Amino acid sequence: MLHRIDTTASSLDTISRPAVFFDRDGVLNVNLGFVYLPEDFQWIDGAIKTIKYFNNAKYLVFVVTNQSGVARGYYTENDVQQLHKWMNAELAKQAAHIDAFYYCPHYPDAKLEQYREVCQCRKPMPGLIQQAIREWPVKPTKSFLIGDMDTDLKAAATAGIKGYLFNEENLFNFSTRVGLIKQ
Repeated sequence: MLHRIDTTASSLDTISRPAVFFDRDGVLNVNLGFVYLPEDFQWIDGAIKTIKYFNNAKYLVFVVTNQSGVARGYYTENDVQQLHKWMNAELAKQAAHIDAFYYCPHYPDAKLEQYREVCQCRKPMPGLIQQAIREWPVKPTKSFLIGDMDTDLKAAATAGIKGYLFNEENLFNFSTRVGLIKQ
């Protein structure tokens, strides 16, 4: 099973902690279709505040995202990694961070043959979440995913964590309304 990851923090911590898994496009940023350039990236209202809340609450914070634009030839894996580094640099300005980014570059009908496969890391398969759980001290019973598609929720359920369907305009308000953030 092939997984692509860009880890931006250390996974050496050994104390088991809850984790929040965010889908990227449509949850952390406005889904404009195949976003890979910082100048095209627009944070969802409340996203930075939500990430900072979970950082302060000692959750591990991960992004798990399908990036079929790589397989379609729209952009490269390096472009994805550079955008993730930029996201963390922007978050750092607000004293927030994402512990690791996990992405799947595969697509069954890929234009680029090296990415043409049915894999375990493309949601709705749970591979990205399972990899994070293996590599970090995640407490699955206290962890959850926030996604904007049924495939996100299926991946969470198969990985044994709760999933929440985000289809609103403000991530912090949503997370508070469904009881993930206590005020």
